[in-house]
This record gives sequence, structure tokens and C-alpha cells, in this order.
Amino acid sequence: MSGRTLKFVLALTAPVLALIAAFAITSLVLIVAGDPVIEVWDQLLSIPQGRNVGNIIDNATVLYLSGLAAAVGFRMNLFNIGVDGQYRIAAFVAAVVAGEAWLPGYLNTALAVVCAMAVGALWAGIAGVLRATRGVSEVISTIMLNFIATGLVAYLLRKAAVREPGSNVIGTKEIPEGSRIPNFTISEGPPVVHVYGFLVIAILVGFLYWFVLNKTRFGFDLRATGSSTTAAVASGISVKKMTIAAMLLSGAVAGLVGLPILLGSSYAYGSTFQSGLGFAGIAIALLGRNHAVGVAVGALLFAYLNEQSNPLQIVVGVSPQIVAITQGVIVLTVVVSYELVRRYGVRLEQQLVARALEQEREQDKKEATA
Repeated sequence: MSGRTLKFVLALTAPVLALIAAFAITSLVLIVAGDPVIEVWDQLLSIPQGRNVGNIIDNATVLYLSGLAAAVGFRMNLFNIGVDGQYRIAAFVAAVVAGEAWLPGYLNTALAVVCAMAVGALWAGIAGVLRATRGVSEVISTIMLNFIATGLVAYLLRKAAVREPGSNVIGTKEIPEGSRIPNFTISEGPPVVHVYGFLVIAILVGFLYWFVLNKTRFGFDLRATGSSTTAAVASGISVKKMTIAAMLLSGAVAGLVGLPILLGSSYAYGSTFQSGLGFAGIAIALLGRNHAVGVAVGALLFAYLNEQSNPLQIVVGVSPQIVAITQGVIVLTVVVSYELVRRYGVRLEQQLVARALEQEREQDKKEATA
């Protein structure tokens, strides 16, 4: 077996083992809880229909951006736990800017997107500067910044928002129709299925993520610094600058997370705006091994499980929280299986090298005695 074939087989083995292990562990949890195992898996693994497909793609679009934001930090060996706070404060600023309509049409949309990325980058940059200049753990600082962002947005929302007549829900000014990103149809139905137009931008961001990290000097420096700061310093790379740059870039991507919802469905930032997307992105980045395609697969898997869990309580009588357990188990088993497969691969390569060296020695002995 060639080295390339061996790497492919090992890369394929790890996720398969992880899914099998996650299936077994989740089934065990269901058995212990006294829930119907077969009925639960029949519902979760059923083929989604019509509008469910659109919901899966929409949710996956948001989760994909969240996963990429976390993956940027991971490639630098930084744990950006603050994606949740970064996208919320960025989405709020984007909603305020777009709602004021200072520019016409899609110029207004572009301004809102740029502002969201800038705010997300600046908010993450605080943790980057603290890490680079004072050695403060980015895990602690980003967690604290999450709480600050939540409180700050709640305070500013009450100052800048308008209350809907006859409702306790408050939100920013509604984004003008000409500045919204239109959804596009993937099925004429019935029913007609629409997905976020921001999906195109998310795909572009994924391509840029792959290109920058794998085809540019900046990406090489970032990956090198993440692999070994000692080697990076020896190569003339400024670890402090790369730390700040990585956090800024991660925050900029995080600033995009809430925009598919803002510009594609809600058209305003309110007290009911979806939260918790940043923490899901961390799990998805780990699941996708920080690779653009892997993160996309992880986002689709999480979105699929989220959508399929909605009718669980009604159809099967089981709490949909079992999906959260399944997702957590998948992440843990993926981490464990990749490490086991990696160790097995290293051992196998060592055996192949030893075997090749032994064959060379035997060949040398034969030539010496001939």
C-alpha cells in the first residue's frame, strides 16, 4: 500500500469509527433512560422533506461561518471562545447601520457587512492584544468579553431600538427592502423551498479561508506559529503580530455569523435574535478538523440533527435534548478516534520504514557475499 493510499484510508477510518462510537454511546444512553432506541434513530435518520431541507441548509450556512471563525483561531493554536459575543455585537451594529439606510440599496448592505466584520475583529482583537502583550489567556478574556458583549448589546438595544406595537419584543429599525439579501429557490415544490442568499457569501468565505491559509505566506506563518512558536521565532516570524492578526481575522469572520439571519429573514436585531451560535461553531471546527470542507460537513451534520430533532417529542415522546447529547458525543469520539488513528498511522509508518531498512540490509549482505 502506497503512502498516499494509506493516508486516505486512515483519514476515512477516523470519522467512520467516530460515528459508529457515537451511535453506540447514544443508543446506550437511550436504553438507560428507557426511551425507544429504534424509533428515535428512525426519526433522526429519516430523509428530510421539502421545507426541512431548506431549514437545514439555512442553519448550516450560519453554523459554517461560526465554525470557520473558530477554526481560524485553532489553526494558530488559539481558542477563540468569544465567537458568540463577537457575532452578537457585530449583528447589532450591522442592524443599526443597515436600518439607518445612509446609503442606497446594496451599498447600504455592503456597509453593514463591512461594519459587522470590523466590529467583530475589534472585539476579538481585545483578547489578541491582551494575549500578545500581557500573556492573558484568550480563553479567559474571550469568555469575559462574551458577558460584556451580551450586557452591552442589551443596554444599547434599549437605547437604539423601537418597540413593536402591541408587543413586548423590541428591535432595531427594520432594514429597507432594497438592502436585504434575497433568498433563492432550490425547489419549486410544493412546497416552494427557499434558502438564504448569504449562502453564496458563506461559500466564498470558505474558499478564501482555504486559499489564505494554504496558498499565502500569511497563512504559512499562521500555521507555522500555531505548530511551534519556537520554530516560528527562529524563522523570523513575530509571534505577537501573528497572535493579534489571527484574533482579528477570527473576529472578522465571527462578525458574519449573524448576517444570514439578519439580512435574510429577521431584517432587524431584537431581543429574540438567535443566540448560542458561537459555541456550536467551536464543536463544528473540532469536528471538521479546521478544514474548510470538513467544517462544511460538520455544519451540515449539526444542522441536520437539529432539524430532525424538532418532532422527536411529538412523534416519539423523547426530549429533543438527546440530539445535544449526540452532537457532544460525536465531537468527543471524533477527537479520540483521530488521535487513535494518528498513533496507529505513526506506528504503521515506523514498521514500514523498519521493514524497508531490514530489506536493504539483507540486500547489502547478499551483494557483499556475492
